[in-house]
Amino acid sequence: MKHWEWPAGCGLGILVYLIWRGVDLTPLLAIGGALLLLFMLTQGRFRSLETLGGQNLSRSESGIGFDDIGGQEVAKRELLEALDFVCDVNRTKALGIRPLKGILLTGPPGTGKTLLAKAASSYTDSVFVAASGSEFIEMYAGVGAQRVRQLFTKARQLAARAGKQSAIIFVDEIEVIAGQRGSHSSHLEYDQTLNQLLVEMDGLKPNEAVKILVIAATNRADLLDPAILRPGRFDRQVKVDLPDREGRLHILKIHAKDKPLADEVSLEEIAKDTFGFSGAHLESLVNEAAILAFRKERTAIGMEEFRESIDKVMMGEKLERRPQPDELRRVAVHETGHAMVSELLRPESVATLTVIPRGKALGFMRQTQTEEQYLYTREYLEDQIAICLGGAMAEELVYGNWSTGSANDFEQATAIARQMLKTGLTRLGIIHEELAGREQMHEVVTEIMEAQKVRVRELLQRKESFFREVIDDLLEREKVSGEWFRERLQCA
Repeated sequence: MKHWEWPAGCGLGILVYLIWRGVDLTPLLAIGGALLLLFMLTQGRFRSLETLGGQNLSRSESGIGFDDIGGQEVAKRELLEALDFVCDVNRTKALGIRPLKGILLTGPPGTGKTLLAKAASSYTDSVFVAASGSEFIEMYAGVGAQRVRQLFTKARQLAARAGKQSAIIFVDEIEVIAGQRGSHSSHLEYDQTLNQLLVEMDGLKPNEAVKILVIAATNRADLLDPAILRPGRFDRQVKVDLPDREGRLHILKIHAKDKPLADEVSLEEIAKDTFGFSGAHLESLVNEAAILAFRKERTAIGMEEFRESIDKVMMGEKLERRPQPDELRRVAVHETGHAMVSELLRPESVATLTVIPRGKALGFMRQTQTEEQYLYTREYLEDQIAICLGGAMAEELVYGNWSTGSANDFEQATAIARQMLKTGLTRLGIIHEELAGREQMHEVVTEIMEAQKVRVRELLQRKESFFREVIDDLLEREKVSGEWFRERLQCA
């Protein structure tokens, strides 16, 4: 007989006796129900440690290795160096090295931070326990701190049950519970949760039966409390950035290895055309290309599907709505203006030109970047402003004015001009934004924009006859490639 059956039986017998005696049990039942509900809300969820993070708090055999992660060679090297302290315990002790307690992975979303943490557990033969920062926060005081304690306890229990000597605790969205203390004025629940995490990390000892390494991920490292970043807690910060061209090619090869590709497919070209894509974007790109091939009932994925998928991942699905003929022509004028200026200033920079609506855009011109670039000169930024203004100036050339479709272009151009101000690339030289006058800064930005408007007008007027021919062809074809546009431009 189970241990709870005797009390339950006695309680039920007492209730039956009281009812037989005619006692009104309504107030007692109401109070008991309220206490039971309160218990379930505040404590019942924590009676089983499996509830925190659901299945994530069970032993995880991810099967993911570092060879399965592309585009993050620097991050993998930094992480492997830290993990070797966990693997080679005897050598670590001989050299008197204190094993690292925590590693913080920082970088944009979709760059592979979670995959790196899973690969770390496989590399060190550790139990992998994962939770999200949002899972620790409740409206009741003390709940977050209790969950932190349970997380570390559970990691030790799972490792002991599995016969492992180490466990990796992965906390995603760490900024939720590790934000700067005192920034939450409503209550101290966030601060208590962070304090408990600090206590648990300080309590990690190298001579424990189960060694625990905490790996956290965030894309907002600027929000973290300084106490969590000091040595002895998160000892290492590993930057997991967007992949470069070689990294993108590696990621594409990983995701495309089990998919039938047509002979015409060039992953190198796709990698070149996907500047700024994260690993998650590239995985979605390959998957969308396979879906398109499936829809077209093809047995292999071709370049057409990949090019279509690049546009879809960047801009969204094609829309059923179609602009009116006069609006569609204005869209064609606008996008052709962007393409013309881009190709004249940066040859081979146009990848695709289309008037097919996608997402919020009625049409778009997609640029390609032939080389990775991390530093920008004044000339480069001025060219980029000119490309942004190309659409509006093209509309002005044809219609005498521009439309609201240029609003986003103006925002981008203004942001680039402000970047020039911040970096001392204007006639004002090196300035401090807060000390410089707003009117003076506005005047300089206006000068930059006006100078580029004049420049763009001259470029478009020089090729006006070709410009109008391309508009007609684009309306007929709806979508053209950069190669087609360059061939026409060379013949003009």
